[in-house]
Amino acid sequence: MISQLTVKQESVRSIKLKTADGVEIVGDYFSGVTDRGVLLLHMMPETRESWDEFALMLQEHGYHVLTIDLRGHGESEKGPDGYKRFSDQDHQSSRLDVDAAVDFLTASGAKHVFLIGASIGANLALQHLCSHTEIPAAVLFSPGLDYKGIETLPLVKKLNPRQAAFFVGSRDDIRKDGWSNAEMVEELYKNCSGECDIKIFDDAGHGITILKRYPSFAEEIMEWLEGR
Repeated sequence: MISQLTVKQESVRSIKLKTADGVEIVGDYFSGVTDRGVLLLHMMPETRESWDEFALMLQEHGYHVLTIDLRGHGESEKGPDGYKRFSDQDHQSSRLDVDAAVDFLTASGAKHVFLIGASIGANLALQHLCSHTEIPAAVLFSPGLDYKGIETLPLVKKLNPRQAAFFVGSRDDIRKDGWSNAEMVEELYKNCSGECDIKIFDDAGHGITILKRYPSFAEEIMEWLEGR
């Protein structure tokens, strides 16, 4: 079967980035025609391809889109499964992957860059949002309060009032300690100092699985982005 990505290959190309600490990151760039861009950050242990369908949808709306394999994943340095041996500090260094990716989108013509992440990718997206006030908004699928030492509650409390965050979770996404991701998302939303929205599903699973179970939710995200 030929994928949508293969069909539209002429407007999608693989790229390589070098982070501030010298790590090589591989990504797919979906060229856009507007001044708006989106960086898509996968969950663990997924890779950039998990975002392909949504990336094409964003591209069709004119966005410059970049998907990357975070360090230790996929085709990026220490991939495809180096993340299994990562320390928390190694995972936290993925923030440099995000920095390099945003810089690439900006250099490609995206004056306004939005972040969308799943699971640990959501935590990384929120971390970048809070430390870069020029980023207008982020969509966060199943963010945790603490993934590999990337703590989010302190971040949402210092979000710039002009920035926006859309928190997304599901009640069936239960941790071993019995706490659901929906409860975490609600806690983050309650403490958010920016312009925040929330969407809680009952049975959508974790991270990118939410879009797979509820593909129509992609349109809601598109509308939310267009309002920023």
